[in-house]
Amino acid sequence: MSGTGPEAGFDAVVVNYNAAGHLGPCLASLRAAGATRVVVVDNGSTDDSAAVVAGADPDATWMETGANLGYGKAANLAAAALDADHLVIANPDLVVGGHALRALRARLDAEPDLGIVGPRILNPDGSLYPSARTFPDMVDAIGHGLLGGVAPRNPFTRRYRLLDWDHSQPARVDWVSGACFLIRRTVWDRLGGFDPAYFMYLEDVDLCWRASKAGWAVGYEPAAEVVHVQGVSANQHPYRMLAAHHQSMWRFAWRSTEGPKRLALPVVAVGLAARLALSCAQHKIGAARSVPPVQAQ
Repeated sequence: MSGTGPEAGFDAVVVNYNAAGHLGPCLASLRAAGATRVVVVDNGSTDDSAAVVAGADPDATWMETGANLGYGKAANLAAAALDADHLVIANPDLVVGGHALRALRARLDAEPDLGIVGPRILNPDGSLYPSARTFPDMVDAIGHGLLGGVAPRNPFTRRYRLLDWDHSQPARVDWVSGACFLIRRTVWDRLGGFDPAYFMYLEDVDLCWRASKAGWAVGYEPAAEVVHVQGVSANQHPYRMLAAHHQSMWRFAWRSTEGPKRLALPVVAVGLAARLALSCAQHKIGAARSVPPVQAQ
């Protein structure tokens, strides 16, 4: 093991895809926050990410997958090379606050049944990104799916994204964003990491859902802060990512819906297909107007 106890370090996995311009600050922040071993797993980047990592953090391990395997599968490969008691999973386009990892670990230490804990995530302008959310029921899922991209303050989205909730207070939640979280290694191993069937999106929702099924709670810790740019890798292939997002939503709906509610799954499938068509049209219009795409997750 890489160490235990209050001064033990953290193992960190950074999943990279053409994010060379952000890797230096990301790695520096992870080191400053206490990461002792860092693996940057690369999903077939064509930029100078490898050179950036070598120059910014020569002690970091550079792991090439040889292709774009998706977020979860790449993270699993990197995690297999690490063995600390606490594992950090991170996007490459974020900066971790100096006390963030210790605050996350303190929360796990204080609550033995907590398996995963996520930080308060801020956008670069300092505004809050709602990274702690609920597992939506069928009504909220459909309402958010249809209205989230065009009317983000609708009641379905507000409930799903916990927009009316006090994000300055620690809490237990259904799931936290996979952009950055801390997980006990025992929990990661028991769950088998991310489900590699999810290429992109909802692998974090699925992980937290399986953790809850296994008896582990999920926490949100605002004392830990992370600044996240959002979408640096995903926006390079917007239509593929939109398709992957909706495919993942269907996969999770099929997996998590139980009992009589499964009768509504055909309606969900039709709704997701309509939502994908609408999202692609919105992106095309936005691109024509040079408006950055909006991820309505």
